[in-house]
Order: sequence, then structure tokens, then C-alpha cells
Amino acid sequence: MAGSRYGARTSANPELPVKHRLFATAFAAFSMFSLAGNVAGAAPASQSEAFTPAQRAEVVQILRQALKEDPSILTDAISSLREKAERQKQDSALEAIRAHLHDLQAAPDYAVRGNPKGKITVVEFYDPRCSYCRSMIPEVDQFLARHPDVRLVEKVIPVLGSGSVLDTRAIFAASTQGKYGVMRQALMEDTTKPTMERIMELAKANGLDVERLKADMSSAATVALITTNLDQGRAIGLDGTPTFIFGSAAVAPGALSAEQMDAFLEQARKS
Repeated sequence: MAGSRYGARTSANPELPVKHRLFATAFAAFSMFSLAGNVAGAAPASQSEAFTPAQRAEVVQILRQALKEDPSILTDAISSLREKAERQKQDSALEAIRAHLHDLQAAPDYAVRGNPKGKITVVEFYDPRCSYCRSMIPEVDQFLARHPDVRLVEKVIPVLGSGSVLDTRAIFAASTQGKYGVMRQALMEDTTKPTMERIMELAKANGLDVERLKADMSSAATVALITTNLDQGRAIGLDGTPTFIFGSAAVAPGALSAEQMDAFLEQARKS
């Protein structure tokens, strides 16, 4: 992820007050203990080798005194641990992405937007019923307009229930009539409850053969397309939609601003 997401102070910061650095060091050593109650019990083997009982008692006393003097340092320490966990999660996700990069960046022609021969490939996992995915439609359009060398691969995945499944089936089924983008837009702009009747109304209004669409929605090919995308999402530990993957350099879950998208793209360009 972008460096700006990790702006909190750590014990490595030379400007951090002495007691903050001391607390951060002690907290790391005793992260398995409870700071709220009695910090007692045997330490893990590696910690037992590093500290004698007297030293452990002294560190506990330092922790308690530091918390009494400035409880906010506990917030700093917890924030630092959360950031570390987030970095580890990102590293794990990127490792999985690199292992499956070829499959992730592969897609039928109709699911590729922007420049089909673009130098940088961005993958977007989205659910057609996801409000955040819908909010990203204009952002993605503007992003592609700003960066003509970007190839965008769409991965439709139904993760929000039966309505999502219905819409996803219709989007893939419409591709057999060359109407993937048309159906995608119609369904993602529609605010009514997803039903087969409503899908047929939208299909007819957009020039699709409704009977053919209905049949294709249940075809083995449509099921295979959905299964493939879901399997790829599981393979990289996808948390939700939307999720964007910029080359093999960054994975960004959630709705993004134009500035964030450009920053992630720049990160991908430099990798």
C-alpha cells in the first residue's frame, strides 16, 4: 500500500519522547500479556531467555507508571501494532497476487476496458449491487481517460447475496450478445430490487433478446465465468468489493479517490 497509510509514529522515530520509546520497546516484548489487569504468568521461552523474573517485574512497573502518566501512549502502541498487521496483510496479499498474476490479468475481451495493449494492467473486482462499486464508476472512467496506457480488467463477483448472483449472471449472459457493458451499466444504475422480471425489462429496453438472455443466464459457460472469478478472489484472500490491483505492486480495497488511484498507479509504474 502507499506509504501515506503508515504515517503513525513508531519507536524507531528519533523524535519520539523517551518514555514513548521505552514503552514501545516494553510493549513489544510483553505483547502477550494483559496491560489492563495483573501482568503475570510465565513468558514464552524466547522472552524467558531475554528477561529474568526481576527484569520482567521492573518492565511491568515501567509500563504501569507510563500508563498512569500518559495513557495516550497505549493508543500509539496499539496503532503501531495495527499498522504492522496491515503491512503484513498487504505483503501476504501481494505475494498471493504475484503467484496468480497471469490468471488475474486474463479476461475475455469484453471485460477489458481502457487500452487493451496498455503497459499497466489494473484489475478491479466488483459486485454489481455494491454501493461503493457503483460510486467508483465515474472515478474509474476518469482514471482511464487520464491514463491512456492503462488496461483495466473487470472481475465481476457476486458476494452480496442472491440479488448479486442474479445481476452477475445477467451481465455475463449479455456478453454472448455483445452487450456486456450495456447490461453492466443498466444494472449498476438501477436502484430497484433485482428480480428476473426487472432484468428482462432492462434487457428489452437495451435491445437484448430476452429469451436468449434468460437461457444464457443458466448456461454452463456463465456458471464457469462466475466460478473462475470467485476462485481468483479466494486465492488472493479478497476481503470485499471494490478491490483494485495495480500491476503486481499494490492492492487497494474500498472506494478510492482520484488522487489515491493515481498514486497507486505511479507505484505500479515504478515497480
